[in-house]
Amino acid sequence: MDTLVMAVPTIEDGAAAWRIARDSRVLDANSSYSYLLWFRDFARTSAVASGTDGAPVGFITGFRRPEQPDTLVVWQIAVDREERGRGTASAMLDHLTARLTAGGALRYLETTISPDNVASHRLFRSFAVRHAAPLRREMLFPAELFPDSHDAEFLYRIGPLRR
Repeated sequence: MDTLVMAVPTIEDGAAAWRIARDSRVLDANSSYSYLLWFRDFARTSAVASGTDGAPVGFITGFRRPEQPDTLVVWQIAVDREERGRGTASAMLDHLTARLTAGGALRYLETTISPDNVASHRLFRSFAVRHAAPLRREMLFPAELFPDSHDAEFLYRIGPLRR
């Protein structure tokens, strides 16, 4: 992995995040507007990885659950095609959780993953192992709940995380 800079995203990173999500062909790409808004309102619970040229090569969008403020929900995590397989997703996830855990604000990590997203299953399982944290996996949204054709989504809940 080349030297990457991990940071809190800015609204200027929104367009690149939208392109990375769209080009992933795995994620549900949200509107370009949503990434700008996300990086304005949820920047503190998100992360961006930039290459040596300053261009974003990966991002995480996350938010705190209103009913459980010690829980970070990772909404999306994506890495530019040319950067995949180099540990960028793991590095971003470690950076974000370390930043939030250091502030005493994070104890649990949640995400949802469709059954066929092997890379994400591997990413979050390895995160739990790396951080010696329990991982619970359960069905959250069966496919029949979606009004369009969408795979089921499994909830991963990891924690408690060490401070």
